[in-house]
Amino acid sequence: MSLFEHPSFLRRVLLADAAASTATGALMLFGASMLEPLLGLPVSLMQIAGASLLPFAALVAFIATRERISGRAVWLVIIVNAVWTVDSIALLLTGWVQPTLLGNAFVIGQALAVGVLAELQYFGLRRARMATA
Repeated sequence: MSLFEHPSFLRRVLLADAAASTATGALMLFGASMLEPLLGLPVSLMQIAGASLLPFAALVAFIATRERISGRAVWLVIIVNAVWTVDSIALLLTGWVQPTLLGNAFVIGQALAVGVLAELQYFGLRRARMATA
């Protein structure tokens, strides 16, 4: 049995998302002042983004720890992750911020990570539905 076929694959991906969102949210919320000179991103932007990630992480953890994972709830997580990914790239393309090279790498890196999580969640949801069909 491959990793992708494991019955707890979707749950594990959701928990990884919750953990990554918690860590990134806390870093941006509480470390924005220290990160600003390195990343060139506004403190207020990082604090708002960080503050929004913490309740999202709690929701994703809640969804992941239910006995039966709701497909609708997972779709919500996938959509939010997709919007986050698109918005992160749009932030760089609009010129609204002028991040440093490291800041560009941070925004692109977290956008890619969130995009991959969304894809894995979609894949896990499809696999879970196929297993119950």
